[in-house]
Amino acid sequence: MKPTLFLLAAGMGSRYGGLKQLDGLGPNGETIMDYSIYDAIQAGFGKLVFVIRKDFEQEFRDKIISKYEGHIPCELVFQALDALPEGFTCPEGREKPWGTNHAVMMGKDVIKEPFCVINCDDFYNRDAFMAIGKFLSELPEGATNQYAMVGFRIGNTLSENGSVARGVCAKDDKGNLSAIVERTEIMKVDGEICYKDENGNWTPVGGENTPVSMNMWGFTPDYFAYSEEFFKTFLSNPKNMENLKSEFFIPLMVDKLINDGTATVKILDTTSKWFGVTYAADRDGVVARIKALVDEGVYPAKLF
Repeated sequence: MKPTLFLLAAGMGSRYGGLKQLDGLGPNGETIMDYSIYDAIQAGFGKLVFVIRKDFEQEFRDKIISKYEGHIPCELVFQALDALPEGFTCPEGREKPWGTNHAVMMGKDVIKEPFCVINCDDFYNRDAFMAIGKFLSELPEGATNQYAMVGFRIGNTLSENGSVARGVCAKDDKGNLSAIVERTEIMKVDGEICYKDENGNWTPVGGENTPVSMNMWGFTPDYFAYSEEFFKTFLSNPKNMENLKSEFFIPLMVDKLINDGTATVKILDTTSKWFGVTYAADRDGVVARIKALVDEGVYPAKLF
């Protein structure tokens, strides 16, 4: 069964409704998302599912979905503040969406096969899609509790223009994820990759090849039921309701499942160099790297 690519695209809406102008970075105005979808098709994915906000549905269908039709089947699902389990209501004054794992939960009714979750604005590179596509397509029929994540080597995910936030991963002797810690400030300090600890001190992360999560996960549909259950626990904590910016993140759910011994998450190594536009100054570098990949023949000049 071909796996599905699930793209977290709810953040593509502007605060004022409508679609944020997608930055054309390729030779014919291609966006980072175009390259991810092209790579996923090459890696054997059979369907795209986008989670978006309802308020820019029409624009998204006209500008985005229309491009991929005829290349791969596409479906839309919607993330909304009031998409909550029975018995819970959205706190007054909350404007921020409920986070990445809440967005993932929206795919439950349309995704019945193994799937890969990605951000729509990160350039993951083909090797990463090949690695996770292979893992998902080789799972036995009806497999549960065997998940994966692509572990990017931290040295391949830095910005030259400032610090980055990354989920730094630890693995056990079987190569499975044993812990993931969000470090909000990572950069090279005196030639060594460090993170800023709670006391403001720069601490080495442990080498260029330390795996980090770039939010590229492989799940099977059983993940939806765990998420629904744990989301109720999350919402039942008064702190999460009082804090109008609290978020139900994927690593929160994954951490619980691995600590409970419910599921394993295989860390898939990739030599892929991640790139994205964290800072405005990153843009020119990304354009140049894409152009180099087109010149090398990795991508055609026109994708779709």
